[in-house]
Amino acid sequence: MSPEAQGAEAWTPDGRSIARLRSAASGCRGCDLWIDTTQTVFSSGPRSAALMLVGEQPGDIEDREGEPFVGPAGRILDRALETAAIDRDTVYLTNAVKHFRHRTSGKRRIHQKPAVGHIVACRPWLAAEVAIVRPEVVVALGTVAARAVLGRNVKIGEERGQWLDDEPDAVCPDAAVLVTSHPSSVLRLRQADAAAARGELDALVADLQTAGRRC
Repeated sequence: MSPEAQGAEAWTPDGRSIARLRSAASGCRGCDLWIDTTQTVFSSGPRSAALMLVGEQPGDIEDREGEPFVGPAGRILDRALETAAIDRDTVYLTNAVKHFRHRTSGKRRIHQKPAVGHIVACRPWLAAEVAIVRPEVVVALGTVAARAVLGRNVKIGEERGQWLDDEPDAVCPDAAVLVTSHPSSVLRLRQADAAAARGELDALVADLQTAGRRC
């Protein structure tokens, strides 16, 4: 079977280098999302980071620019990190799924939630990143990220802000895990309820502060 058919397991290199991993991921054909996207969006941040943040997937702007968290949700994350007194440049940022899943509406590309198959196909990349970076703390931003990190379904409202250290199927057995909401939830709430959006941002900041104290 060709690497294109096998997916991430066939492409992941033995060398412990994020640069090599990123290069290999650009050729991954483990699912169908690569067909309608601009590029693979891998990660940013130092290999030596104590804190790893895992998002859902790149959005439209991230897909065009090739960097995670540079769109509207990224600006919310920047604000939350600043308020939590965490320097973004010290954080390793990545996504559970490395391609932008979307549907088209005229000239617009509308975000669609990744399917379980997409999460499963990309999970070996996330596991390889964790093995190289070896973070002390992994924060999963949203349900897609939480499933990728922990290997199970997660209800954010029930488990957010709690330390999940003994997860048998987690990709990061040596790191403490915290789940919280994705910054995009603040954007969605802003459209209907400004007060609720402020509360959601405050909760995200509190969770990031909790993560920062453990690093």
